[in-house]
Amino acid sequence: MVVDSAVPAQRKDQLFHALADATRRDIVAVVLTGEQSVSELARRYPMSFAAVQKHVAVLERAGLVTKHRRGREQRVRGSIDSLGEVRSLLDQLEQVWRARVDRIGEILAEDPPPDPTRGADRDRDRGRQGPGEPQDDHHR
Repeated sequence: MVVDSAVPAQRKDQLFHALADATRRDIVAVVLTGEQSVSELARRYPMSFAAVQKHVAVLERAGLVTKHRRGREQRVRGSIDSLGEVRSLLDQLEQVWRARVDRIGEILAEDPPPDPTRGADRDRDRGRQGPGEPQDDHHR
């Protein structure tokens, strides 16, 4: 299973970069519940208005939010389509990892791990010193 190669790597990077920041994830969650002005968003966070604007700009470039002007306000709303795209990519990654975990289980079932107590017996049988055993003179 390979993650959808139809989605360009740059697009994947853009989406995941935008969602990598906790403030941006929160902004997306807020504007998905209802449109907000950038000023309203700025009041929610302990940072400057300009910093919130920059976060919104990153989200807008990734297509996770859209911005439009209503009078003097810039209004922000979430884009459910872009979140669907992220969900699809995450689902594909989950399938890749589940397949790997399943394969590890198959490998372990085919070849059980060696018994650690058998190794000590084998070493003694070959004349090697086991733990707590005196060393033979012919091995010096």
